Amino acid sequence: MRALAVLALALVVATAGAAEAPASRQADASVFGGLGTWVDIYDSPVYASPARTASRMAARGIQVAWVETANYGARADVVKPVELGRLVDALQARGIRVVAWYLPGHLHQARDVRRAKAMLSFRTPKGATFDGVALNVEATVLKNAKLRSSRAVALARALRAAAGETPVAIVPIDPRALERRPARWPRFPYAALAQQADAFAPMVYTGTHFRGFEATYGYVTRSLRLLRAHTRNPELPIHVAGGVADRLASDELAGFVTAVEDDGATIGVSLYDWQTMTPRAWRAMSRFSR
Repeated sequence: MRALAVLALALVVATAGAAEAPASRQADASVFGGLGTWVDIYDSPVYASPARTASRMAARGIQVAWVETANYGARADVVKPVELGRLVDALQARGIRVVAWYLPGHLHQARDVRRAKAMLSFRTPKGATFDGVALNVEATVLKNAKLRSSRAVALARALRAAAGETPVAIVPIDPRALERRPARWPRFPYAALAQQADAFAPMVYTGTHFRGFEATYGYVTRSLRLLRAHTRNPELPIHVAGGVADRLASDELAGFVTAVEDDGATIGVSLYDWQTMTPRAWRAMSRFSR
């Protein structure tokens, strides 16, 4: 098995169409490395027994848990903060890094900025903070794509400025998906977002659209190549997420895993999400377990 390479390299990118010098990486991207899993605000069983959840994740070899704090439609800047804090404490006690993620809608920029920064100000009952933060830049509820891009980049810039030494990741739309359906988000600002990020975590979903080993392998491989090309950084730290976990048959899981191994340059890997992981999914991902 080809092990995942943990990169701690400078993120050298240029804003799309800009002549300015590329920004330097601000924080350690290795926070996003290793075998990961995902939790969203709807995963009530995960929060109901945080110690048990942390124990099960540790037993699976999980090194980084991506945990949603809110989305643009939530009623609070941080959803269920008490339960979230207990979960973070339990995970970190088991040596699992916790990355907070927020899904902005770009409809209300002030709200998006406030909720993004809430990931940084959040404290657990033990006074702990998140190991990293991420923006899930996939929502297309704002129909004006040019304005959507502008607001997404401005939000990333605001979060990067406030984050200091806290690593920042961008969860972008899978570039292979946009290649197939470019009208979903024309001229997605990969390079401009990369200037504000320490790593990318694309949701490379093959789902029910691509069946079999070869189709899945080709999709994932091309998505990673496109992402590096669009960000203009061949050494971009990438945590690649596949899924949805329970929609992938054994051959699709094998295609995903083999594509990541053959790529050889991603820093982390996961399937979305913890709640939808099946026994066959865990068997396929076990080769990435520490």
